[in-house]
Amino acid sequence: MSTRTLIRGGLVVTAADEIHADVLIEDGRIAALAAHGSGAAAGWTADRTIDATDRYVIPGGVDAHTHMELPFGGTSASDTFETGTRAAAWGGTTTIVDFAVQSVGRSLREGLDAWYAKADGQCAIDYGFHMIMSDVNESTLKEMDRLVQEGVSSFKLFMAYPGVFYSDDGQILRAMQRAAHDGGLIMMHAENGIAIDVLVEQALARGESDPRYHGEVRKVLLEAEATHRAIQLARVAGAPLYVVHVSADEAVRELAAARDMGLPVFGETCPQYLFLSTDNLAEPDFEGAKYVCSTPLRPKEHQEALWRGLRTNDLQVVSTDHCPFCFTGQKELGRGDFSKIPNGLPGVENRMDLLHQAVVDGHISRRRWIEIACATPARMFGLYPQKGTIAPGADADVVIYDPHTVQTLSVETHHMNVDYSAYEGKTVTGQVETVLSRGEVVIDQRKFTGRAGHGAFTPRSTCQYLN
Repeated sequence: MSTRTLIRGGLVVTAADEIHADVLIEDGRIAALAAHGSGAAAGWTADRTIDATDRYVIPGGVDAHTHMELPFGGTSASDTFETGTRAAAWGGTTTIVDFAVQSVGRSLREGLDAWYAKADGQCAIDYGFHMIMSDVNESTLKEMDRLVQEGVSSFKLFMAYPGVFYSDDGQILRAMQRAAHDGGLIMMHAENGIAIDVLVEQALARGESDPRYHGEVRKVLLEAEATHRAIQLARVAGAPLYVVHVSADEAVRELAAARDMGLPVFGETCPQYLFLSTDNLAEPDFEGAKYVCSTPLRPKEHQEALWRGLRTNDLQVVSTDHCPFCFTGQKELGRGDFSKIPNGLPGVENRMDLLHQAVVDGHISRRRWIEIACATPARMFGLYPQKGTIAPGADADVVIYDPHTVQTLSVETHHMNVDYSAYEGKTVTGQVETVLSRGEVVIDQRKFTGRAGHGAFTPRSTCQYLN
């Protein structure tokens, strides 16, 4: 039996338009839009009507960089696919793309199947996977073709973490050549991990063990150098490149120079680099451990370069790199040795609100908010127009957003499975009110009405900026 939902009275904001329109949803998809009070809208009937007066009606967020249940440094990210996707829904995100991990010596297939098993039946919202390649060899290169056909069309490589995820330049080049051939997109963690390990060893030998030294040894220049090197390798391979979690002015300049040459090079940043800084890493009594992530937080002066990059489209996407570890019992593993602090921050619930605050603060426009948080990640990773927009035929992933409510971000009120908030005490204007995932209401007037297992694995086509 057909079910129809009507959203009346809101301002529909997409990457392309802002229109006062009513939205008709039928059988999990957007059926039609029509101007308020028009004859078409007046004639619509529905099983359920949602009043969106004085609200924005926006596409559900697409967070293209999360790590649910990621094993790291002898422990595991504290959010499961169930808790993490529920928190994402609370924050207005209706699709995540998480990272399946290939272990060294194992096949890509084994890694991907392990992540399918973790997520299956657990997710409150839709999800896809990227593939982390830890062991590039003839066999895994062949597997890349099959994964692209299966809808896992992006592959993450690491220039950091020797002995864990690290790939050398030759392995990176081979993977890029394969991606150029099969339409895959290489995502790069661009930091010179070999040099960083030397600086870590030297800092610890000097007795510099506090969390703030995590940021000091992971030099801006080593992010910029690796970004430059990744771009040149991609040029040699004739492959597109997507650089994850860009944190520093110098790295943005490398991306801007490549894009000015017309190269298919893309960059992502994250809320933590836009709103936090080395001041947080330096918090006393080991509190700085809460903010240890890689790439690291940078001095505040880098923030304006990142905002500028988002405005000029030298950076195209804001994802969270959501990888939470509890302060108690997990971050504390690094007391006395910053190199043993699990790397990662919680943020999947905060992204849409923080970026709306950026609209309020004048950093970006409303449409750019939707572009960097919904439409571009969907296009980048082969999900558009099924995801990332409000248009006839698209999945009815829709958020009713109250732009006026003032809220204070806090561990007391968030829904992520972690014992602190990276944004504790920060006041933001705007709040998610109601969320639909494929037409099903999962947050109803600030109450969770969703369920584990509603979210479906969503196969992806290839990057739509290359077609």
